Amino acid sequence: MTPDTPLIEALGKRDAQAIQKAFGFNTVADMLAHIPRRYLDVGELTAVRDLPLGEDVTVAARVIHAHQRRMHRRKGFLLEIEVESEQDGGLMPMTFFNGYLAAQQLTPGTRAVFSGKVTAYKGALQLSHPEYTLLGEDQEAEAKPFPIYPLKGKIGQIRVRTLQAKLLERIDPETFTDPIPTPLRTHHRLPDRVSALRAIHQPENLQAAYRARQRFVFQEALVLQTFLADRKAALAGQTAVPRPKRTGGLLEAFDAALPFMLTPGQVEVGEQIASDLARSHPMNRLVQGDVGSGKTLVALRAMLQVVDAGGQAAFMAPTEVLAQQHAAALRSMLGELARAGELGAPETATRVELLTGSLKTAQKRETLLAAASGQAGIVVGTHALISDHVQFAELGLVVVDEQHRFGVEQRDKLRDGAGARPHMLVMTATPIPRTVAMTVFGDVDVSTLKGLPAGRAEVKTFVVPLALPVWKERIFTLIRDEVAQGHQAYVVVPRITASEDQHHNEPAGSPGQPGSAGQPSSAAATVAPEEGMLPLEVQAQENHTQRTPLETMYEVLAGHPALKDVRIGVLHGGMDPADKAQAMDDFENHRSDVLLATTVIEVGVDVPNATVMAIIDADAFGISQLHQLRGRIGRGNLPGTCLLVTNLEHQHPSVERLETVASTTDGFALAEEDVKLRREGDILGQSQSGGKSTLNLLRVMRDADVIQAAREDAHGIVAPGWRAAHPELARLVAELEDSESAAYLQRS
Repeated sequence: MTPDTPLIEALGKRDAQAIQKAFGFNTVADMLAHIPRRYLDVGELTAVRDLPLGEDVTVAARVIHAHQRRMHRRKGFLLEIEVESEQDGGLMPMTFFNGYLAAQQLTPGTRAVFSGKVTAYKGALQLSHPEYTLLGEDQEAEAKPFPIYPLKGKIGQIRVRTLQAKLLERIDPETFTDPIPTPLRTHHRLPDRVSALRAIHQPENLQAAYRARQRFVFQEALVLQTFLADRKAALAGQTAVPRPKRTGGLLEAFDAALPFMLTPGQVEVGEQIASDLARSHPMNRLVQGDVGSGKTLVALRAMLQVVDAGGQAAFMAPTEVLAQQHAAALRSMLGELARAGELGAPETATRVELLTGSLKTAQKRETLLAAASGQAGIVVGTHALISDHVQFAELGLVVVDEQHRFGVEQRDKLRDGAGARPHMLVMTATPIPRTVAMTVFGDVDVSTLKGLPAGRAEVKTFVVPLALPVWKERIFTLIRDEVAQGHQAYVVVPRITASEDQHHNEPAGSPGQPGSAGQPSSAAATVAPEEGMLPLEVQAQENHTQRTPLETMYEVLAGHPALKDVRIGVLHGGMDPADKAQAMDDFENHRSDVLLATTVIEVGVDVPNATVMAIIDADAFGISQLHQLRGRIGRGNLPGTCLLVTNLEHQHPSVERLETVASTTDGFALAEEDVKLRREGDILGQSQSGGKSTLNLLRVMRDADVIQAAREDAHGIVAPGWRAAHPELARLVAELEDSESAAYLQRS
C-alpha cells in the first residue's frame, strides 16, 4: 500500500466508512498521521497479591462486577468495579469518581490494563480512579507503552490501535517518500519516515516513542519554515517603486515641529522602515509595540516619507471608530501640514482623508476624487478602502493597523489592486513572543518598538472578587471619586444583551441594529467569538456564571446612588456607525463621564483623561485582550486604575490568569504567558475557524530550538529548483499553501 491508497481499499468498506465519518480520513497517509496524544506506560505488570501500598502499579485484569452508587455529600456518583488479575487470579476493587465513560466501557467481562497508585480503603488495597486502556479479547497485555489516541464519534481505542497495526503491516516503505532530506535526518539524528511511524504507533518503549514524535515535530517545523522561506524569497523577487527620504520635504517639516523628542525605539524602528522604503523591492515589515509605545507616530513618519517621494499612503483600520480616531489623530499631529489646498497652508502640506462605509455620498465622492487625483497624500479607512471603485493615483505604502482583524484577501486586494506593488507596513499592539514571530511571521521582517514616550503615567491593576461585597461597592465609589476630580472612566462588559450566548462576545465593529449614545440598544449585534476570548469549550468546562450583558450593566450604573449625577455613554458594535461616532465624540470631548462599552474599545481609542477601567467578568477574556483593554487608560500624565472584576472564587484556575495580568504591565511578558495557556493550534488561529490545525505536534514555546534549526535548514533548502529536488517536502508545503492556515500565516 502507498500513502495515497484509499482506506476503503486498505481496510474495507465498513472500517473505512467509520473512520471517514469520525475523523474525515480518506487515505492511508491520513490515518497514519493520526498520532497518539499520549501513552500509558505500563512498565512491568504486577500481580494483585504483590501490590505495594502507595506505589504506582500496572495490572492486567478482567472486570468481574461493576455497579454505581450516588455520593451523599456532593453531586455525582461512584463507579465501583472488581477485577480479576490475569497474572495470579487475585481480586481487586477499583473506584472511579463520576466515571461516565468508565461506566460505559468497564462492564463485566471487559479486559483492560489498569495503571495507578495503590491506596487502602476500609482495610483493603485498591486503585482509585486509575488510568486504563482496553484490551481486545485475544490481545496480549505486554509490558509496552499503550498509545492513547484522540477519539471522535463511536470509534474506540482498541479499534484505532487495531486498524493502525493493520496498515503498518501492509504498507510499502519504498512508496513513503521522506519530506526531510537525508542529510538533515543524519545531522539531527532523526529516524526515517516509516521507522518513525512504526515507533510512534507501536513503540517498544517510551524513549522510542519520544524519538519518533520529535521527528514529526521537526517535520512540521521544516514544512512551516520552508513555506515561509519560499514566500519571503518570492516577495524579494518582486519590484516596488523606491521611496527614499527627501531633504526639505514634508517629513523634515513635521520632525522640526514636533514638541518632543522621539524615543530611541521610535528612532531605531523609523530608520529600519526608511531603509526598506528606499529599496526597489516591496517592504514587508511588522512593527510590534506594547500598548502606548508610539506606533502611530512611527507609521505617520513612514507615510510622510512616501508622500515626499511622490506616492500616497493608505491607512487601514479595523473599525469605523478607529478609522475616525486615526484620521483625527493624524490631522492633529500634522497640524497645518495636513491643510494642503487651503489658504496659508505650507507648500509641503498634504491632505488626510477619511473613507468609511457610513460617509454620506457627497463626502465619499470628494474623498474618492482626492485619492484618484493624488491630492490626498494619506487616506484612512476601513474595508471600504478595498472596494473596486477606490482608485489611487500612486499608492506607495499600505499601513495595516491591528492586522489580526483583517482577512488576508482584504489586504491582498488593497495591495494587489494598486498597480505597482506598494510597500507594506503592519502594526500590532499585541506583543508577539520571539518564537511566535519566528513561526507565524517567518516571512516578514519584524521590528520591536521598545520603551514608552516620556510622561506616561503608571497604571495599577487589581483583581476584584465580587464574592466580597466591600469590593463591589469600591468599584462605584472609585468611579464616582475620579469623575468628581474631572476624570473619566470605562466600564467594559463581554456581551451586549442577555439573549446572546454566554460564551460569545461581540466582534469589533460588527453590524447590527441602531442604538444610541445615551442608552443601550435593545437589539443584539451579530455575534461571533472574539479573538482573545478563551476557547468556548474551556469556558464551558469552567462552568462560569452568566456573563453580565451591557443592558444589565447600564441599569446597574444608572441606578446606583454613588453615580447619581454621572453622565453615562454607551458604545458597542451593534450600534449604527453614526451613533458609535457620536458616543465616542461625546466621551472624547467630556460630554459623558463613563463609557459603558464592549471590546469595540480594545484598540486605538485614545482619551488621556480616562483614569479608571472596570472590566466586568474579566475571566471571560484572555491575557492579551485584557492587556489591550487596560491600555486605554494611563495614556497621558494621569495615573490609572484597572479593576479586573470576577464572580469566581479565589481558588479558581482562571483567577490565576487575572493575577498574572495584575502583576505586570509588560506586554511581552504577558504574551509569553498567553501563548503557554493557549490550546493546540491556536497560534495559527485555527481554534476560531474550526479548521485542521497546522501545528499538530509543534509547540512554539516548547520547541523554540527546533523551530530555529528548521528555519536555518529551510533557508538552505529554498533556492531555484528546490521543489523538484525535494518533491515530498514541496507537496506538504503546497498543502499548507492551500489550507486555511495559509490565510492566517499570510498576515503580512
